[in-house]
Amino acid sequence: MTQYSACVSPVPTDSRPPGPAAVPASQNREVVVRRLGLVAYQQAWDLQEQLLAQTLAVKTRNRQAQEAGAPVSATPNYLLLCQHPHVYTLGKSGKPEHLLLTEAELAGHGATFHRINRGGDITYHGPGQLVGYPIFDLDNFFTDIHQYLRLLEEAVIHTLADYDVRAGRIAGLTGVWLDFEDGDPNPRKICALGVKCSRWVTMHGFALNINTDLAYFGHIVPCGITDKAVTSLQQELGRAVSVAEVQDRLVPHLARLFGAGLVNESAS
Repeated sequence: MTQYSACVSPVPTDSRPPGPAAVPASQNREVVVRRLGLVAYQQAWDLQEQLLAQTLAVKTRNRQAQEAGAPVSATPNYLLLCQHPHVYTLGKSGKPEHLLLTEAELAGHGATFHRINRGGDITYHGPGQLVGYPIFDLDNFFTDIHQYLRLLEEAVIHTLADYDVRAGRIAGLTGVWLDFEDGDPNPRKICALGVKCSRWVTMHGFALNINTDLAYFGHIVPCGITDKAVTSLQQELGRAVSVAEVQDRLVPHLARLFGAGLVNESAS
C-alpha cells in the first residue's frame, strides 16, 4: 500500500488540535534524531530512501516470522533534520509550469530542480528553512495518514506559539498558516508539508520557514496556490532566529504528540 498527501489535501474541517498518539507498549516508540546540518537535497533524499528500504525489509521479515510462528523484530523510526542549498522540488501531482524559471535562470539563482516521489505540487527549500524528514513506521503509532499530517502540523503550531506567533490550519489545505481564520485579511503559509507513505512507513515531511529568503518563492507557484502568500518566522518577528534553536524547540513537541522517546544520533 502506498499513499500520498501533500501541499493541497482534503483535510478535516475540524481544527481542534489532536491529542497525543495512543500506542500499545509493545510497539517501538523511540525516534532516532539525526541533525544533518546543511546537506544537498539529493543526499538527503538518498538517505531517506535507504532508511525506508531498511524499515520495509524488517517489516517483510516480520511478516514471514509471524507466518512461521517466530518472534518479530522492532521496526525503527527516524527523524532527519536539515537545511538545503537552494532547490525546487516537484511532487507527483505537480505541474511543471509552476516553476517559472528556465534552466539557465535556475543556474543563475544558484538553484537546482528535482522531480520527486511525494504527493503535491512544487515547493522551495533553502538555507534558513528547517526541513524535517520523519521516517516513521506508523504501525508503531497509528495507521492514519491524516492524523499523521495533523500531528506534524500541530508540532509546528506549538513551536511557533513558543515565539508568540499564532498559527493554525486552513480547511482543505495541508500546512501551517498565519491569518488562518475565515475573514482574516492576509492568509500566509509558514510551513509546507508533503509526504509519501509506503506500507505505513513515511518519508519526506515538512519545511518551516525561519530565516528563509522568501524571494525564491517568487519563482514558483508555491504548492500550486495562487491566492495566498508565504512568510517566515524572521518576517513575522522582525528579527533573525537561530534555526538550531527552533529545531530544539520543535523536536520535544513532536515527541510529546507522538508519544515518542528520543535518541539523538550524529549523522554518519
